[in-house]
Amino acid sequence: MAPSTYRKLQDRHILFIGGSGGIGAAVAEASLEAGAHATITSSSQARVDGVVASLAAAYLGSSVRGAVGDLSNSVTIEDVLESIFQAAKAAQGGRLIDHVVFTAADALTLGPLDTTTPAAIAAAAHMRLVAPVAVAKVAARHLARSHRSSIVITTGSAAERPAKGWSVVAYFASGVASLARALAVDLAPIRVNAVQPGPVDTALWGAHRDAVVAQQEAKVLTGRVAKVEDVAEAYLWLLKDENATGSVAATDGGELLV
Repeated sequence: MAPSTYRKLQDRHILFIGGSGGIGAAVAEASLEAGAHATITSSSQARVDGVVASLAAAYLGSSVRGAVGDLSNSVTIEDVLESIFQAAKAAQGGRLIDHVVFTAADALTLGPLDTTTPAAIAAAAHMRLVAPVAVAKVAARHLARSHRSSIVITTGSAAERPAKGWSVVAYFASGVASLARALAVDLAPIRVNAVQPGPVDTALWGAHRDAVVAQQEAKVLTGRVAKVEDVAEAYLWLLKDENATGSVAATDGGELLV
């Protein structure tokens, strides 16, 4: 048998919170290819069932399971997360969780600063600021206190280069990057890192996809908007590199250099 030095995800259990589509589903697929056991969660049973069935068919013999939980309520979010972690372990036959990848997001409804309201800011902050903290808090109860365990959260390039009208979004993105560094200190030796994607072609762009792609392609050095399988590699790096903690991995096509 070949040496296993670089098979760092082989037989590791990774919980994907927000893994039923987009970047999360791509990272889940990449982890299966690396030999991991994946548990995918979302607020939608149908979406979870769909991606689990698709990945199970593509990776025969792999261990991919699903769990459902709605994180949208700030009052119940910790209880829901506790249920998700328990369900994930049960779904994988009691296997402990080694890594957590958080990519959950909701549609961004904030407009320009002059039309932004405190209520809109608070609503948008829930999945972008409150949820990552809650995930880390609950994860700390379940992950082994080891450098082999990790949490990866998700920010965005707006933290470094906000577009006009994105003041609050940039504030959120910068906060998540700082959160990763602070959590790395609080939860050590568990590793905590963040991925900072630039423009990525996902369903979040909806009916405006073609226009957004054309607009964003003019802003990056690569001349193309990233595919989810491109940015998935940044997550894999942070999961595998047991020396990486408090890091923010940028994958933005050179957007910040233009």
